Amino acid sequence: MTRAGNPGSGSGWPEALCAPVRQLPSAPRLRVALSGGMDSVLLLHVVATLHTDSGRLSAVHVNHQLQPNADRTEQFCQQLCRELGVPLEVRRVVINGREDGASGGVEEAARTARYNVFEEVLTSGELLLMAHHGDDQAETVLFRLLRGTGVAGLGGMPRSRSLGDGMLYRPLLGFSRNELEAWAVAKGISWVEDPSNTDERFDRNFLRQSIMPLLKTRWPSLVNRVAHSARSCREGDELAGKLAEIRFQQCATDQGAISVDALGQLVEVEQKNLIRWWIIRNRYTPPSIADWPQVIEDLVRAPADREPELRGNGYVVRRYQGNLYLVGESMALPSVKLTLAPGQERVWGEWRLRLVAVANPEMPVPDIRISTRAGGERLRPAPDGPSKSLKNWLQEKNIPPWERARLPLLLEVKDGHEEVVGAGDLWLSDKYCGAAPTSGWRIVVERECN
Repeated sequence: MTRAGNPGSGSGWPEALCAPVRQLPSAPRLRVALSGGMDSVLLLHVVATLHTDSGRLSAVHVNHQLQPNADRTEQFCQQLCRELGVPLEVRRVVINGREDGASGGVEEAARTARYNVFEEVLTSGELLLMAHHGDDQAETVLFRLLRGTGVAGLGGMPRSRSLGDGMLYRPLLGFSRNELEAWAVAKGISWVEDPSNTDERFDRNFLRQSIMPLLKTRWPSLVNRVAHSARSCREGDELAGKLAEIRFQQCATDQGAISVDALGQLVEVEQKNLIRWWIIRNRYTPPSIADWPQVIEDLVRAPADREPELRGNGYVVRRYQGNLYLVGESMALPSVKLTLAPGQERVWGEWRLRLVAVANPEMPVPDIRISTRAGGERLRPAPDGPSKSLKNWLQEKNIPPWERARLPLLLEVKDGHEEVVGAGDLWLSDKYCGAAPTSGWRIVVERECN
């Protein structure tokens, strides 16, 4: 890995401002998120001065097409990058959202679209620089506090985190907006103001325009105080994560589920911490739940004949035979049976299936169909053993009900009769598996795990 750029002298920029930019992690390429506002324009100037290696620096501008001056801002960014000799990539996005400042409104939709673009443009190892500063951090923490977030949210924005195939980095978090603006004005830098920043229908703007200035009159060091509290919350969240990892090792089954009995031995706060950590570990967002004690009570202590669930965005936590399973949102299944032909990969939900000739190409091609259970199917797990009801066999294998309903069955059709020769990645007849399948053909079944 080569360093992101060749740090220059700084050309009159304060050393305090240059230091975090000089100390950026090694990366093959730097990209600056350029909005056209003061902070991102200042960041681009400093980065362009300090990291001078040709071809290692570029900028990304996302045009949300929401404001009357959106096109003028885009043109400003293009002109600025031409003057600095920095390549610019412009992405236009279409935003759908409410404009009344409510949660999930246009602000959140714009943010989601913006970060989707950043994920798309970043390639392996690249570093995206964002110009968030101390005032942004204070607003974020206060905003999340008012929304009732937990310790993780009160930790604010991290200085760095993974994003797509690259990393996001915020080198200006240690400075206030006033400090950055004073440096920008002193250097005669121009920028574009976003007219929506004064619209107090939006919660963040209300905090920025009306609440933060009032708080600063009473507590001038507000930004530093909030930053200290955010760091403490992040440390607390890290410790909670370490504890959850230890508890998971104690409670997890070989399949990655959580034993309800083991979970029940923990105190309530550890139970909640473990479940939240487990969800986050699998790259999902924990649901916002006001009554966690009731959720834990249902998952751990509901009668055995009940099927309690915890639903989130794109996943559900389910209980089955004494264990909790984290089940991701399933891919759609085909609505009709599929034929498995040589040289053709078939996709069945999260499974991929192929029919491969093993040795003699003259062997007749079997008629293999893929389907879900219709009821009444039987299979012969051992070549010389008795046949068994597929339903009973799946129960013996402790396959959860939601898995049984999606399992691709492999049916060999002969003389109008269908014989079960495979059940997903759980079992295949020796006619179609092993070193020398008796049919001369091998069925390959692979599953993409959550």
